[in-house]
This record gives sequence, C-alpha cells and structure tokens, in this order.
Amino acid sequence: MVGCVTNPLELERNLPSVTPGLRSRAEVLPRVARIGAPTAAAPVAPAGPVLSALGLFTVLVGAALPLIDFFIVNVALPTIDRDLSAGAALLELVVAGYGTAYAVLLVLGGRLGDMFGRRRLFLAGMAAFGLTSLACGLAPDAWSLVAARVAQGASAALMLPQVLATIQSATAGPRRARALSLYGATAGLSMVAGQILGGVLVAADIAGTGWRAVFLVNVPVAVLGLVLAVRTVPETRSARPAPVDVPGTALLAVSLVTLLAPLTEGQAAGWPLWTWLSLAAFPFAAAAFYLVERRADRLGGSPLVPPSLFALPGMRRGLPLVVPFSVGFGGFMLVMAVGLQQGRHFGPVAAGTALAPMAVTFFAASLMGPRLVRKYGSRVVTAGGVLQGLGLALLVTAALRDWSGLGWMELLPGMAVCGFGQGLQLPVLFRIVLAEVPTERAGVGSGVMVTTQQSALALGVATLGTLFLSLAASAGMREALVITLLVQLAAVVLTVGLSLRLPRAVI
Repeated sequence: MVGCVTNPLELERNLPSVTPGLRSRAEVLPRVARIGAPTAAAPVAPAGPVLSALGLFTVLVGAALPLIDFFIVNVALPTIDRDLSAGAALLELVVAGYGTAYAVLLVLGGRLGDMFGRRRLFLAGMAAFGLTSLACGLAPDAWSLVAARVAQGASAALMLPQVLATIQSATAGPRRARALSLYGATAGLSMVAGQILGGVLVAADIAGTGWRAVFLVNVPVAVLGLVLAVRTVPETRSARPAPVDVPGTALLAVSLVTLLAPLTEGQAAGWPLWTWLSLAAFPFAAAAFYLVERRADRLGGSPLVPPSLFALPGMRRGLPLVVPFSVGFGGFMLVMAVGLQQGRHFGPVAAGTALAPMAVTFFAASLMGPRLVRKYGSRVVTAGGVLQGLGLALLVTAALRDWSGLGWMELLPGMAVCGFGQGLQLPVLFRIVLAEVPTERAGVGSGVMVTTQQSALALGVATLGTLFLSLAASAGMREALVITLLVQLAAVVLTVGLSLRLPRAVI
C-alpha cells in the first residue's frame, strides 16, 4: 500500500527548494471575499515550515489510505456477505456508511486543521484511522462492521484535508506544482490499487483472516505513518483561523446525507418511502445551506464554505470537471468489479489484476503531466478526456465482440488507454482548482475540493451502480456493463467540453 507513492529520495531530487523570504498571498492581498476580480498570481508559501521530501512521502501515505479503503471492499463484499450473513442492504451500508461520513466531515476537518494545526489533526486522524480499521477487521457481525466503517470514514475526514493544506502551506512554485501532481497521481493510483489489493488479500486468506485482512492491513501502515509524521511533517495553521460554522456544518451534513444515503441504499432496500422523502428534502437542504453561507460571507462572518472562494477562476471552472470525472470513476470501479466477478466469473485476484494496466498507465501519465502542462497548459485535460473516452469505447467493443471469451488480454488495451487518459486529467485538475487559493484558506479550499471529489465518487457508485444492477437483472450482465460504460462515456464527453473553458495557462 505504501508503494502508491514515489520513493522519497526520488522526490528530493525532483522537488527544488522553496525560495526564502517570499510572503503569502494572504499578507499582500485582501481576502477573496473583498476583491472584485481575483488575481491570477499564484500564492506562495511563507518563509517558515518547509515540507521535506520524506514529509511529502508521509502525507501522501495519509492521502492514499482513505481512498484505498473506499474501493478495497468492492471485491471483498461477497465474502463479507457469506461470513456475516449481511444481506444486500447491509452490504450497501458497509460502503455507504464510510463514504457518507467521509464526505460529510471533510470540510469541517479542513477547518479544524486551520484552527488547531494541520500536523496535529493529521496525527489524530491517522491514529483514529488505524484504530477504526482494527475495529472493522475484528467486527463480530454486520452491524458492528457498519458502525466501524462510519467511524473509519470520520477518521479519514480528519486526516485527508490536512494533506493538501500542508502542501499548500509548506511548498511554493515548481515544488508545489510537483507535489500537487504527485498528490493527484497518488489519489488516482490509490483508487485503482485499492481494488487490486482487496482481491489479493481476500484470495490470500492470510492466517485465515479472509476479508478481514483488507482492514487489518491498514494498522501497520498507520503506525508507520504516525512514526514518520512526528519526525517529518511540519506544523502549519492559518494565521487567522475562523471559528467553526455550526449552522453551515449542520446544513452541509443534512444536504449530503439526504442525497447520498437514499441513492446508495435505495436499490438494496427496495426504495422504501424514506428514500423518496430524503431525496425530496435534498434540494431544500442544499438551498438553505447556500443561503446561510452566502449571508455569513456578506456579513463578514466565517462560513464553512465561503461562496467568495468560487470567485477564483480555477475553483469556479475546475470543480465542475471534478464532479463528472469522479462520478464516472467511482461507478466504473464498482461496475467492473461486479461485472467481471458475477458476469465473467473472475476470482477476486483476476478481477483486481484486470485493473493493473489502468494503474500503471495512470501513474505514468501523472508523472508526465507537469512537463506537458508547461507546454500545452490546460489542454492536457482535454486530451486526457479524449483518451479516456477512447479507452471506454475499446472496452465496450471488447465486451460486445466476445463476452464469453473476455479475459485479461482483451481488456488490456481499453484499460491501458483509459488509465492514461485519467492520469492526464486528475492531477492537473487538482492543481488548477487549488492554484489560486490563499494560504490562509488552504484548509477550507482543500476540504471543498476533496468533499466534491468524495461526494461525486459516492454518487457514481450509487447512480451507475444502481443502473448496472437494475439492467443486469432484466437484460443480462453484458448488456448492463455495455450500457453503463456508454453512460460513463457521455459523462466523459461532458468533461471534455467543460475542459475547453479552463484557463489556458496553469499556475
């Protein structure tokens, strides 16, 4: 799992030193809320804490763990069902409980890091993540596993925002661009690696642990992360931390829960009345959240998600691309896991291995990204979307041509091209979204972006997963897979179109 990021010595060679004496944008510009036209100048880290190569390696391990665990259970669900007699509805909660708690608390986690120190919250989140992973691995029944997964998601929400906020606050210039590219590479690779690792661990059945190993493996990694973080991660915090926005936090939680809970649980539960009531309440909760936050921002308060943050071109134009990209990614991973195991009768290892070409090409494209961005700017995102669409078309063609003979070699071209296209998009999008966020708002900016990504991943699992399972029951597994991939292809077309609106130059 630690292998999701590059060797720290290699990072040291690739990340130039921070130029001393530079002041943060927060010191020379008024708050975003007070300016009419945001400047395109990149914020630079203040002279002070500097994130070393080993420190970057450590926080990237912290970034990898929550994303791996979002996907690692996909291939373990059948064995969890057999061992705990969970049933479809509880299995959905094992996935949805983690994802919803994670998404709901991410922005709050970023705000708490701004207030109490990002290193402190990173350490607390890492320790809690290790303990809750242990609780998941030792769960005696399905409901205990669901409760532990909710706690695990909350722990991840404390830890993950501190990663990007630390990078924003303790790096600058080319060093920051390289670090953000590596973060994007880690994020994408972790999502693919989680599914591969889950298949390997379930099949290995280490010491008879079976599915429990997919959670227990986190414990030694969390211990290692804590040891490294104490030594290598600098403490940073906002110079003017804002207090917790209690009404905003509550309304954001209600908004996300009323959307994600019924979508993730509805199919398995048979769409009972509460799911429809919850979905009907979502637009009202979302509107109330927006109005409360806008009023607080106008009155000079401290909203959880300042609407003025979206005056920044990168944030305003980049986040809408993160949504369809992540919806497609989350749905794709679940659909491929179920389709290959139940439709083609792949074992857990074979289903995970089928994704290996995607992981390899994603990582390769991520490392190429900074050099390509310097030459072609944001058009790298457009090219990545076109390649991802081509990869999906190759997968659809392979499934239609010979479903009964569909194997690793037949999937390889589509997976490889798809992964390369995704690797050109995600790291660059992260960089665009965060490039202009002032250092004093690093925590909330990071929380907003990661919340958007995580909510969209969960939404993709819910919507594309529901579509796939409904079609599989009526039309068959091959037709369900093909139609779902075509729907994702439509989302890729949307992403390509939106990418043309991105600022051409990437800071």
